[in-house]
Amino acid sequence: MVKKEKLIERLKSKPKDFTFDEMRNVLESLGFEMFKKGKTSGSRVAFFKDNTAIILHKPHPRKELLEYQIKQVLEVLEKEGLL
Repeated sequence: MVKKEKLIERLKSKPKDFTFDEMRNVLESLGFEMFKKGKTSGSRVAFFKDNTAIILHKPHPRKELLEYQIKQVLEVLEKEGLL
């Protein structure tokens, strides 16, 4: 398996240690682009692809995403037929 496929399989297993960087890699490999709103956006980051938007808060000080964030991303990706 290639790295992208391994990361997607890891995401589908809903691990508790899935990092923001891993999620960014998965989303970018699926064609999403990451945008920040500038200095006032704080930790909010948006990923866009066509008419689909995924908004996440970068975790801090930890690097791992919370369980609900992983679940929300999976729901959007499945709904859009990307997984």
